[in-house]
Amino acid sequence: MKTIIFDFDGTIADSFEAVLRISNQLATEFGYPEARPEDIHYLKNLNSRDVVKHANVSPFKLPFLVRRLRGELNREIHQLKPIAGMKPTLLKLKQQGNQLGIVTSNSSENVIAFLKTQQLDPIFDFVDSGLSLFGKGRIIRRMVKRHRLNPDDVIYVGDETRDIEAARKTGIKVISVSWGFNSSQALAAENPDFLIHQPEELLQVIKCA
Repeated sequence: MKTIIFDFDGTIADSFEAVLRISNQLATEFGYPEARPEDIHYLKNLNSRDVVKHANVSPFKLPFLVRRLRGELNREIHQLKPIAGMKPTLLKLKQQGNQLGIVTSNSSENVIAFLKTQQLDPIFDFVDSGLSLFGKGRIIRRMVKRHRLNPDDVIYVGDETRDIEAARKTGIKVISVSWGFNSSQALAAENPDFLIHQPEELLQVIKCA
């Protein structure tokens, strides 16, 4: 049995357009430029820390920005859909006897509301979140300790370079997915253990991990 920890936005939930729109709506309030359509390709090829630098948001403002994003996204959470092919893949992973969890910068409230809407809540064993964009490593480490997990049996799945960074800090394997925020090139540059392009690939990769 493996414990598979997923990122939420861009990995399970197809929320990129909603997060982008809300981020642009909050741009003036938090003092960063709106992302224009022609900027998206450039931003997807930056690592997560360089995206924050590009936005030039004060580190002190980041938790407040994340909190506002969460709140605004809560209004739309029931309209979001899973990434195509992700729901049957998650169900198969659970049927195979794996333990599934979520670690996210989104709120647990939003994630649980989404999972209930999509009838996925019974298959997840835990959901945890944090306001810090780069604090996932601490949350994963806490989960491993709390559930007495063997790090060799834990795998993290995410769509951003910061997910790779979090897994590395925790000493667990990481599967990067190319259907979310960061491009394949940006993810590959950070040397994840696996890089996949379709949710169905998770089934084979988990066996190999």
